[in-house]
Amino acid sequence: MSLTLDTYRLLGRSGLRVSPLALGTATFGTEWGWGAEQDEARKLFDLYLERGGNFIDTADTYTNGSSERLLGEFTRDNRESLVLATKYSTLRRPGDPNSGGGHRKNLFASVEGSLRRLNTDYLDLLYLHVWDFTTPVEEVLRGLDDLVRQGKVLYVAISNAPAWQVSRMQAIADLRGWAPLVALQIEYNLINRAGERDLIPMAREMGLGVIPYSPLAGGVLTGKYTRDDLAGANGASDESNRKDLNHALGMVTERTLAIADVVKDVAAETGRTPAQVGLAWVLRKPGVTAPIIGARTPAQLEDNLGALEVDLTDSQLARLDEASAIELGAPHDLLASAHIRNVTRGDMKIEARR
Repeated sequence: MSLTLDTYRLLGRSGLRVSPLALGTATFGTEWGWGAEQDEARKLFDLYLERGGNFIDTADTYTNGSSERLLGEFTRDNRESLVLATKYSTLRRPGDPNSGGGHRKNLFASVEGSLRRLNTDYLDLLYLHVWDFTTPVEEVLRGLDDLVRQGKVLYVAISNAPAWQVSRMQAIADLRGWAPLVALQIEYNLINRAGERDLIPMAREMGLGVIPYSPLAGGVLTGKYTRDDLAGANGASDESNRKDLNHALGMVTERTLAIADVVKDVAAETGRTPAQVGLAWVLRKPGVTAPIIGARTPAQLEDNLGALEVDLTDSQLARLDEASAIELGAPHDLLASAHIRNVTRGDMKIEARR
């Protein structure tokens, strides 16, 4: 079934309506050695909105603040129609220990900075960007709730945190009447399905919409790598910089290339591009609200948006799942075993919860 950017989905257990693909803006600005200059970034922004998109993802540290500043210029005339999501907690000023972390001082300073750069009075969605293993959860939750009560933030969310901490936070927020978490941002793609162990089931149970980042695994699933790339890439071009980063992150391996080969095979069968197939797989997974697409050119964005129209057969989905399968680990493998099913459920017919 084909989708469009204005086939809006509810975000978690909220009434907030967002597009099924979010526009990622870590590519807005070239301070990181790759990305889009202002004019090119504006084209990406305009194209996304022209297609009916409303969900924009950024962070206070993306391209050293340029991402938020550019969005502040681009959204001057249409701010109210957009859902702007940003993040806090990553270190902004080396040497200043309180310019990073989830604590209250950094939270309030980061939000004020984001409001200035985005040229807005409020944030639609604020994520805690990275769990710091230090700040008490009550401090994080109370700070977020204070911002919601002040009207500077409408909804709160979390990214890159352990599932048990997120579920604990959601329970505390519910018990104390604080603003609940409505979204969970995680890396999720055919190469990295670790979120299926605990994070995604937890999010579905606790009312958080899953927002996958890097749905194309840094471009590995687009088919641009071959076995010749296993030795590494060098060069000074924009493309080489990205390739070098993926090698440094261990993204180019025999396993990942084997998965990419299956994606390319399915793409050939469907008359689609590998990027569209990789995105379509994520887009239709249970619990997923809106994968984040991070295009650097209008042509890449056009290609990514084509994923909304991709229909994969059951057989194709099964091949993709098989090629990318992971071990769920304890206790999930045990709980899924036929023996445990027999001793706990017997012959009972139980309709699975959606």
